[in-house]
Amino acid sequence: MVPVHHRTATVRGHRVFYREAGDPAAPAVVLLHGFPTSSRMFRGLIPALARRYRVIAPDMLGFGHSDAPDVEEFDYTFDALAEVTGELLGALGVDRYALYVQDYGAPVGWRLALRHPGAVRAIITQSGNAYEDGFDPGFWAPIREFWAAPGPSTEAGVRGALALDAIRWQYLHGVAEPDLVDPDTWTLDHAGVSRPGNDRVQVRLMRDYATNPPLYPAVHEYFRTSRVPLLAVWGAGDEIFLPAGALAFARDLPDARIRLVAGGGHFLLETHLDVVVDEVVDFLATAPAPAPS
Repeated sequence: MVPVHHRTATVRGHRVFYREAGDPAAPAVVLLHGFPTSSRMFRGLIPALARRYRVIAPDMLGFGHSDAPDVEEFDYTFDALAEVTGELLGALGVDRYALYVQDYGAPVGWRLALRHPGAVRAIITQSGNAYEDGFDPGFWAPIREFWAAPGPSTEAGVRGALALDAIRWQYLHGVAEPDLVDPDTWTLDHAGVSRPGNDRVQVRLMRDYATNPPLYPAVHEYFRTSRVPLLAVWGAGDEIFLPAGALAFARDLPDARIRLVAGGGHFLLETHLDVVVDEVVDFLATAPAPAPS
């Protein structure tokens, strides 16, 4: 097995934790996690990819082992998270990479690609949404109500996502064999969002998520202009970001490779790691890299 290093860097005065593995001279793959987890979600994927690639998986500020400054100390927006991630990659000397995004990692990744399109040689999206088609109306209804009218009454609806049962549901919904999912996943995630003050961090990010759908047209234009190779590998049972969101990538990237995995849910790596590894390794080995711009 390839050893995985657990490291930290200081970005804008904040401690950013990241996992790194593989030959530093190999092509880079950057893994961006979703809510409510951390780079820990990639614990099985990292060593599998590191046989051929330099793999870097940071924890966003407010998540995992990275600092979680108070909302009065750090502006928790997806713009800010993208800026911190970009500065971390710059400090590590990573200026060209394949991008793997999931959930919250997608709006961070889209911003990185829009700012530096020549840096991204390929994209893998695992329930990393970029289309209105992907939003499940029922799941997103209380979040959209909060976007439309932020306040104590609507905030209560989004705070429910921080409860242990809600986090467990994210891991188990749509999964054919739920006993394959390690209970440590939702237990550790719940402990993370339950740290003092972290609830305010998460509510702030849920509110800022409203900035992401208006960004989608620019993302679609980036896809059409860059023709970046893209693999969408998606749990067919995901009820947070529907499989229709995966299929939608083909509208702007007709050559996109799309795989809907039966029996998998939102956190596909927990139940179908081998399937994802096979798809990603083959995709990265065969996808033509767009020329740097």
